[in-house]
Amino acid sequence: MAVDSNEVMHWYVVRSVSGQENKIKDYIESEIAHHNLQDYLKQILVPTEKVVQIRNGKKINKEKVYFPGYIMIQARLEGEVPHIIKSVNGVIGFLGETKGGEPVPLRKSEVNRMLGKVDELAEQVDNISIPFKMGETVKVVDGPFNGFNGTIEKVNEEKRKLEVMVKIFGRKTPLELSYMQVEKI
Repeated sequence: MAVDSNEVMHWYVVRSVSGQENKIKDYIESEIAHHNLQDYLKQILVPTEKVVQIRNGKKINKEKVYFPGYIMIQARLEGEVPHIIKSVNGVIGFLGETKGGEPVPLRKSEVNRMLGKVDELAEQVDNISIPFKMGETVKVVDGPFNGFNGTIEKVNEEKRKLEVMVKIFGRKTPLELSYMQVEKI
């Protein structure tokens, strides 16, 4: 069945099992393709942000889902399309739909805000998630005080440094260390 491409496609939010968003996105795309309904689906987005975590003293870049449990879909929900999407394994339903009612499309302002956030997240790099908290005990793994344990007194996010209070010869001594020089105990 041919679809008039001038027909308006709306953005909808699909609720999904958290942690499975990308897999479910792929399932939806393959189900729509299987039923030959690609004309009804323009795009599917799983907004993610880049975060840098520090594990064992190494920087690890990770993509983290920004809205866990939600997938954005730009589509025309007609005929079998909503039913096919809802029947995909891991899909809970559409956001805003009432029992037995139609899925509610996002308002233009919501779409713009959401897509703006997606663009903003794509540009952000090196958004280090700070793995340390004040008062936490850490072990120094690099430098002259390697092997000493200390308590975090201050976290300087801009410089990515920690002020760690270490007991050296029975006296507490403050050390300024980078995130890479310590690890959690």
